[in-house]
Amino acid sequence: MTRALVTGGAGFIGSNLVRALLARGDDVRVLDNFSTGSRDNLESLDAEIVEGELRSYERVHRAVRGVEVVYHLGALGSVPRSVQDPLTSSAVNVEGTLNVLLAARDEGVRRVVFSSSSSVYGSSGRLPRTEEMAPDPISPYGVAKLAAERYCISFSRVYEQFETVVLRYFNVFGPRQSPHSQYAAVVPLFISAIAGGEPITVYGDGEQSRDFTYVANVVDATVRAASADDASGQIFNVAAGSPATVNELAAAIGRILDRPVERREAEPRPGDVRDSWANVDVARRALGYEPAVALDEGLRLTANALL
Repeated sequence: MTRALVTGGAGFIGSNLVRALLARGDDVRVLDNFSTGSRDNLESLDAEIVEGELRSYERVHRAVRGVEVVYHLGALGSVPRSVQDPLTSSAVNVEGTLNVLLAARDEGVRRVVFSSSSSVYGSSGRLPRTEEMAPDPISPYGVAKLAAERYCISFSRVYEQFETVVLRYFNVFGPRQSPHSQYAAVVPLFISAIAGGEPITVYGDGEQSRDFTYVANVVDATVRAASADDASGQIFNVAAGSPATVNELAAAIGRILDRPVERREAEPRPGDVRDSWANVDVARRALGYEPAVALDEGLRLTANALL
């Protein structure tokens, strides 16, 4: 049994991770301020909850005390939100991560697993994205995630026996991802709109590609990263390894729901990347990761949970 802390554990990915850790017998603590996460996501779960901000070292230190592994998923997500408010994005995602690393170092935590983002790659370079490519983020969110990554790698190099692993998540979707936010992700928004007979909003021509990754795949890679040998100080793509355009995503959801897809087009959003999908061979070799749930199956599971 491992005693683990999940920052952002009330969020979409975090709450799925908390369930997986509890199911395997771990002792789990959650740190969340519930600004974007939901208490309902943790209802009836046997996890200790520490309510607080990542920007408060005192709260983070309290949450970290006595744990062996920290899964640092807490963040202020969304590229559009970061474009609107880059200062807060940086404060939460960079300074908050630094607080986690400092507290983990001071408390003798064995390993910190950090959830980064495909947004660090930006729009330049070849496809698929590979870990040795030079990052070139174009959004404030991507810049903040890259800075947090570098802090993680730095700590694993500077402080003896302090381990960090960086995971670059690609377009995660699945149960408990809410469509009820101005910054909601595309999959729950499309499912909710198509099921309700409403038009979806497509930014640009819809031919931009993404690596839509079901949340169970991400959780599996994240858990593996906590114990994988020789993974400290390394960066791994976590994705399905298979691109789909936004138009293809909408069509797939329409087929699954057996509903017509009506659409309205809008101008591309500032900070959005045109194409983004990943090679996951490094994670396969080092973590034993294999994306077991394909896009269509993941969409069915998500629709069943949402509707």
